[in-house]
Amino acid sequence: MDRTAEWVCFEQPLNERTRSLLRVEFLFAEYAHCGSDATAWGIRAGLQTLLDILSVIGRSDLRTELIRDLTEQRSLLNRFRTRPELDRARLDAVLAEITVVLTSLHNSGVHPSTVLRENEFLFAVMNRSGIPGGTCMFDLPAFHRWLARPYANTERDLSRWFSILKPYQVAIGLYLRLLRDSTASSEQIAQGGVYLHVPTGVFQLLRVHVPPDSDVYPEISAGKHRFSFRFMRLGDVNQRNVQTAEDIGFHLQCCSLSNQE
Repeated sequence: MDRTAEWVCFEQPLNERTRSLLRVEFLFAEYAHCGSDATAWGIRAGLQTLLDILSVIGRSDLRTELIRDLTEQRSLLNRFRTRPELDRARLDAVLAEITVVLTSLHNSGVHPSTVLRENEFLFAVMNRSGIPGGTCMFDLPAFHRWLARPYANTERDLSRWFSILKPYQVAIGLYLRLLRDSTASSEQIAQGGVYLHVPTGVFQLLRVHVPPDSDVYPEISAGKHRFSFRFMRLGDVNQRNVQTAEDIGFHLQCCSLSNQE
């Protein structure tokens, strides 16, 4: 059983691509949560998150990057199939999953940026969303009318727009799972609340697991030659937080996919 399953995990991306993928993963989770609220406020929140995802993905060629990275991972894992110590069934399952995801990405047609450019309704909502209170009824009467439709109608529209993003959601989820599973965690102690780590390679993601009963969080500084962790005591959120003077036990993962630099 994973001892850190109940622990609080803090993640620190070490390059811009990983940072973007974590942001999009966060937005997908937020959108899924909004889907459980059928009120007008829940639909508003869901559409705003959907627009955020479309905007983030639309600004990059994420599809090409994911296809390239997952293809390289499949080739790498295929080379591992001859190693007798590996779980062949588990490896084959991961390879099959990568193949399905790659097929879905290759077959995805409309680019997310096209949806925002060609859908006048979505474009209007997105433009007004940057203004505090900018999507109230007198600013966007069409939006107000749409929100007042039966939930089955609005849910159908949301599902149609989200279907364009589904291949990205699955691919990003798989990529980040492979990254997080690329290494086991190691037990560490931050003496006096401070821990220094000298990396032995190039990594893409740091994961710090803290026990749930330790009301601390890490401030992480990651450079090319050294990672430093300073554990802060949360305390009263109305007061300034201070570094703990206690020794803090935690688990550390330095994650990397072998094809990445």
